[in-house]
Amino acid sequence: MRGVDSYELNDGNSLPVVGFGTVSLRGEEGVAVMRAALESGYRLLDSAVNYGNEEAVGQAVRASSVAREDVRITTKIPGRHHEYSLAVKSVEESLRRLGSDYIDLCLIHWPNPSVGKYVEAWRALVDARERGLVRSIGVSNFTEQHLRAVIDDSGVTPAVNQIELHPYFPQAEMRRVDAGLGIRTQSWSPLGKNSAPFAERPVAEAAAAHGATPAQVILRWQLQLGALPIPKSANPQRQQENLDLFGFELTDAEVAAISGLARDDGRLFGGDPDVHEEM
Repeated sequence: MRGVDSYELNDGNSLPVVGFGTVSLRGEEGVAVMRAALESGYRLLDSAVNYGNEEAVGQAVRASSVAREDVRITTKIPGRHHEYSLAVKSVEESLRRLGSDYIDLCLIHWPNPSVGKYVEAWRALVDARERGLVRSIGVSNFTEQHLRAVIDDSGVTPAVNQIELHPYFPQAEMRRVDAGLGIRTQSWSPLGKNSAPFAERPVAEAAAAHGATPAQVILRWQLQLGALPIPKSANPQRQQENLDLFGFELTDAEVAAISGLARDDGRLFGGDPDVHEEM
């Protein structure tokens, strides 16, 4: 299997075009799963303070055969840490738990709009980047209004906006907004939150046409949208399959048909954004 391609971000750094989700992966078992993912070829581990697994992420990287500089680690500041001083402390404590000198990508987990201090959290991330604690900074679950607020306040555009994105919720408008601002869209729950659309006709037909699994078709659809999916699997074979996306290409008609599965029940803030699931 070929190596994973990369996207260049608006700050000059890069991220692999496919990442590995780590929510619910904790303890020795979680370390083993994440280490296996790294050995399978993943080079981006997506964590968060609220996942409670930053220590395990750091242990997995150190236990793997992959050099730290070849891995991109993401973590996220939770909604309760948006006050400037709390956001700074959150980054510093994440570094301690990860056992790393730097974080490759740090995101605001969601704007927590009822509190309305996400602009303070963004200033803290800008300063953390200037201190060398963080290489790239971004956001998660932000709307256009939230994005423009932090950009207008700081003059710094997020490198990434990580949002719920899958065939039932293809987020065409937010992808357009992100692209217009030069922000890379990442996809949490890239295969679907509660029920993956594997049996849907456009997915099943594309899988048969290309000799691929339905999951591979959906992840390939993500790539052809220009999004960066973050699938999660504890199964080594599925881990490898979810990276093996470069030997086929969907037709424009297939991409459009899968996007046509969009439903009205998708929500940007579905469930608790601070503990969103990646599948």
